[in-house]
Amino acid sequence: MSIKTNGILGRAFGAILACICLALAGCGGGGGGGDSSSQTIGGTPEASLNQAAYEAGTTRYVYGRNSIANIRIEGAPVDADFSRWAMLHDGSTYRFYCFQAGSDSTIYQFGFDGRAYTFGHNSIAQIEITGTPAEANPASFAMLHDGRDYRLYMRGRSNPERIYQFAFNAATSAYEYGYRSIDVIDTTGMPADADYSRWAMLYDGAVYRQYVAKAGTTDEIYQAGFDGRSYAFGYRSISELSIQGMPANSNVFSFAMLHDGVDYRFYHLAP
Repeated sequence: MSIKTNGILGRAFGAILACICLALAGCGGGGGGGDSSSQTIGGTPEASLNQAAYEAGTTRYVYGRNSIANIRIEGAPVDADFSRWAMLHDGSTYRFYCFQAGSDSTIYQFGFDGRAYTFGHNSIAQIEITGTPAEANPASFAMLHDGRDYRLYMRGRSNPERIYQFAFNAATSAYEYGYRSIDVIDTTGMPADADYSRWAMLYDGAVYRQYVAKAGTTDEIYQAGFDGRSYAFGYRSISELSIQGMPANSNVFSFAMLHDGVDYRFYHLAP
């Protein structure tokens, strides 16, 4: 598939490599609704990403650590909806996705070109989502690549602890509900103050992971790992993480995360 292949915190986080090159210091993983933190210049929406990375041996993500601190998003169609966005790394390219405004079934794809997230770079620029159940809520979504498949997730409307899974089918060039997937997966054991409107997912080569914001905070997130049956709070994971040093212009109403084979990364949109 020309989106290139799909794809967290491994074991105790201690095995994360310290060395990183500038290319890998690039980019980001999943997000939800809220203010888009975008502006319009010459009819084209403009936005950027503030980037943090996990500091091995701690419980924190730090802004600018092993990272390009801020990265532009360029070439977006005029109807790009930056309030619904997600990210992943597929082993070769960092990717950013957002919905087409007014649509619950069309997403736009951007690739990191070494300087910016550019619309259509090394990517299928526009992709359809098919078979979405009525209960799946497109108000937010998350994505990951697991070394084989590109995967997309939506939360349940009436039960936000439930997530619905799609995967990319190269034969149809679409994300199809239930394709090569467990179609419905529950989240279990999350604290009562989990804010499911702010969430992300990733795969780190060992564990599929889900992150959910702690309600009432802008810098604390909970982590769950897939145990073969559900996304269980704290499973093979640091259960609570902090985000430190993000700039004041960060849109804290949504976030995305990814693992690029070296670092765990965290993103907020910014103007």
